[in-house]
Amino acid sequence: MHEFLHLLEHSILHTLIDTAKVVPFLFLSYLLMEFLEHKAGGAPERWLRTSGKIGPLVGGALGVLPQCGFSAAATGFYTGRLITTGTLIAVYLSTSDEMLPILISNGAPIPTVLKLLATKLLIGVGAGFAIDGITRLLRRGKEDAQEPGIEELCERENCDCGDRFVLSALKHTAYITVFLLLFTFVLNLGIELVGEENIQSVVLGRPVLGSFLAAFVGLIPNCASSVALTSLFADGVISSGALLSGLMVNAGVGLAILFRNNRPVRDSLRVVGILFGVSVVCGILIDLTALGAWIAM
Repeated sequence: MHEFLHLLEHSILHTLIDTAKVVPFLFLSYLLMEFLEHKAGGAPERWLRTSGKIGPLVGGALGVLPQCGFSAAATGFYTGRLITTGTLIAVYLSTSDEMLPILISNGAPIPTVLKLLATKLLIGVGAGFAIDGITRLLRRGKEDAQEPGIEELCERENCDCGDRFVLSALKHTAYITVFLLLFTFVLNLGIELVGEENIQSVVLGRPVLGSFLAAFVGLIPNCASSVALTSLFADGVISSGALLSGLMVNAGVGLAILFRNNRPVRDSLRVVGILFGVSVVCGILIDLTALGAWIAM
């Protein structure tokens, strides 16, 4: 009983810390979205949609920065239909989360760290542009179809704030924060009960299989999975390809927010399918070519 109470206390503490890291990004993203909707007459939104062709490049570059909140902010923009699917995927694939501090603290060579970041960036940007290109081809002749936007998100959450966009942004942030607290607590408690060591032992440094297993571990929307995968790589347990498969599919709490806010649900499943497929295929190719050895040098 005493041990369970200790695990419970540890889970609550980690939940509060994990959620606190994300909340400022959520508020700022919702604040911008509300400003675009209520104050800017739709002009900036149209500009963002028009300039969306370079979105994957911008999203990939921002995602590489060592922080875990941008994937949450990008998810908010996507649910408001301010960015494209390709831009969202570019952010998810390139985001580095806890990789940087773990590798540096383990004394990983700087060239290896830079190669990992560059590989994630190139894959994220390349996949983002490819996805947007394919989407435009599939939608050719269907441009008039209405897409849900910020106003639909507001209606779903019963937010009637009029021009008080700051209050509206606070309400949206509060809804998501409560959801994240509950979701993250259950997840952290599960990880504490199962044990990070048991999760780590599932991932083996084998080509193909290692990339699949690492990607499944990476789907856990929590920094613990990225910490585990990076630690395994630093200890020489998994390959470069397996590490990248797990880290590219790991979008932090972005995926949890995606399923909470995005409609229809099949669109969220499509995003996860694309993310998982790209991550696994690229991880396998890295291990089966000279790229894996080059990154680890």
